[in-house]
Amino acid sequence: MRDPLLAGILSLLIPGVGQIYNGRIIVGVLWLILTGVSWIGTAGLFGWVIHLIAAYCAYSYAKDHPVRV
Repeated sequence: MRDPLLAGILSLLIPGVGQIYNGRIIVGVLWLILTGVSWIGTAGLFGWVIHLIAAYCAYSYAKDHPVRV
């Protein structure tokens, strides 16, 4: 079983780790790259926004797909 709260917290700590926890490895790596680029490319302006969106996406995916197949 996937824990949505754990997925969200993991992705909040390091963007993309929550997606990897959910079994979506490629999506997790993409979130990690996108967040890094947004932090560096906008001098931190949009970094937090993308960071929070990554955490929410990990949480919502784990909530909608609680069982691992």
